[in-house]
Amino acid sequence: MNSNRLLAEGIGTAFLLIGVVGSGIMGAALADGNTAVALLANAIATGCILYVIITTLAPVSGAHFNPAVTLAFAIRGEHPWNEVLPYVAVQIVGGILGVWATHVMFDLPVLQSSTTMHRTGLAQWSSEIIATFGLLFVIFGGVKHKPDAVPPLVALYITGAYWFTSSTSFANPAVTIARGFSDTFAGIYPGHIPAFIGMQLVGVGAAHLILTRLYR
Repeated sequence: MNSNRLLAEGIGTAFLLIGVVGSGIMGAALADGNTAVALLANAIATGCILYVIITTLAPVSGAHFNPAVTLAFAIRGEHPWNEVLPYVAVQIVGGILGVWATHVMFDLPVLQSSTTMHRTGLAQWSSEIIATFGLLFVIFGGVKHKPDAVPPLVALYITGAYWFTSSTSFANPAVTIARGFSDTFAGIYPGHIPAFIGMQLVGVGAAHLILTRLYR
């Protein structure tokens, strides 16, 4: 496969995590304890970086930046199965490198492990199923009906989903893993990561069953 596609996925996922973690750090520092303001800053910055990286890198790699998206496209027969593992690997590595780069920018210890303990339980898990299903709903609906609108659709969806899901819509196994390496506003305790990823994969399965019919 073309190495530029893997490079694009790695760089894109790295910048996605820079957007998520960096805005979380900055938002928390400037909000003076106001979590709502910090979350708003986090959501807006994440939506902005998604729009940018999808617009600029979709022509190169498809702009997945998300193992759940790569898997969903493969199940639909729209992404080669032999490229799934390479895509997933560079997405995970790129995400972790993005977190580490963010720590350097904010003069924090590079190597961290999150101690954020509240991301677990039925409410959080169900949120990840819905968040992942919704993301794929937006992507596949956009691809079918208005491909040029996919970047703003995804950006707007994730910005909104930060607020209407109790988990703040991770909806991405690579992002979930990478955020375990940051003990900051956007972090997730590593012990809670497997359940989040499991629910995200359930969301992929539900999306395949329902969206294949909806967007026949």
